[in-house]
Amino acid sequence: MLSTLDTFTLLYLLFELVLLVYALVALVIGAMTREDAYRATDKKTKKFWVGLLGAVVAVYVLAFYVNLGPLQQMVQLAGLVATIVFWVDVRPAVRGISGGGRGGGRGRRGGSSSDGPYGPYNGGR
Repeated sequence: MLSTLDTFTLLYLLFELVLLVYALVALVIGAMTREDAYRATDKKTKKFWVGLLGAVVAVYVLAFYVNLGPLQQMVQLAGLVATIVFWVDVRPAVRGISGGGRGGGRGRRGGSSSDGPYGPYNGGR
């Protein structure tokens, strides 16, 4: 039977593993996205985001081998913030420019160029 400390340690390691996978997927997506999409959305550069997310992944991998105490947790928290910013702000903007997503180009599935998000625009008639 696991003690409370062992259970907490196991949950913490599982949480760190989830964060590592979250950052690793963001790194792969960031590396696969075209450079011009970053420039078109004014979201820094591809090198910046790939470098930052690569550093975050390196910190998370290093955390499995070295324990630096509170400093490590602060750096991991900063890495988590950077990863969340990528997922919430950068990826949707870049994805809209590069035509990714369901059906291509912001989810459009045919229709007229005057179609709005809730159907065709009829000019107020």
